[in-house]
Amino acid sequence: MNILDQIIARKKEEVAVQKQLVAESVLKQMPFFKAPVLSMASYLTMPGKSGIIAEFKRKSPSKGIINDTATVEAVTAGYSLHGASGLSVLTDTDFFGGSLQDLTAATVHETPILRKDFMIDPYQIIEAKAYGAEVILLIAACLTPNEVKLLAAVAKDTGLEVLLEIHTSAELDHVCDHVDMVGINNRNLKTFEVDLAHSIALAKMLPAHLPKIAESGISDVTTILELKKEGFDGFLMGENFMKTPDPAAAFADFVAELKKCENEN
Repeated sequence: MNILDQIIARKKEEVAVQKQLVAESVLKQMPFFKAPVLSMASYLTMPGKSGIIAEFKRKSPSKGIINDTATVEAVTAGYSLHGASGLSVLTDTDFFGGSLQDLTAATVHETPILRKDFMIDPYQIIEAKAYGAEVILLIAACLTPNEVKLLAAVAKDTGLEVLLEIHTSAELDHVCDHVDMVGINNRNLKTFEVDLAHSIALAKMLPAHLPKIAESGISDVTTILELKKEGFDGFLMGENFMKTPDPAAAFADFVAELKKCENEN
């Protein structure tokens, strides 16, 4: 059993427990469930925004502890202040050290929030909206095309945007009408190897109208400039900033360098 299989097996247990603890009807009465949402798809290309979806992540299965001292409030405030097009917040507890409360803690900024988790059940989508998310992630590697259609339809009915993550050409059939953005994970979730060239080739196979987001393995401005030339609109980055003592400051420096290079070009 690879790490993705382990995560999904645990997630099924976790969701079953949560359904018993908090009914869907209770989630739908929470204040955020009826609140208006911001569009991450629009923020990707909005003037003054960086195109970066900046992530808050405490740990990962491949890296272990990345940063267990930074707070959601301080980091997401810095990300938002310095032009993040979106905030990605890990809510998986066992493998990534996150929580639904982390989502809510990030809602004080005028920046769209992605619930980064392993979504396998419509209940999690209702949960995401109830705790303040505006976008959900659907990972093709752990869902069938029909499951993506079902979950994406629930998300749209709930008022959320959908980011579909793919890694192989075989997963192109997961793209459906309810998907707002497609993320190409440069890292293979089964082996954790990174290959940017593979992602660039895959991006060319996607429908032209869908915003394309590069995920994982991005650590320098040059890579972003190259990916922009290849048609990518957004860039999901977390570890590059979170591994520093001050992720918000690291993000600010990165964006300043990106703007400088873009102006020079």
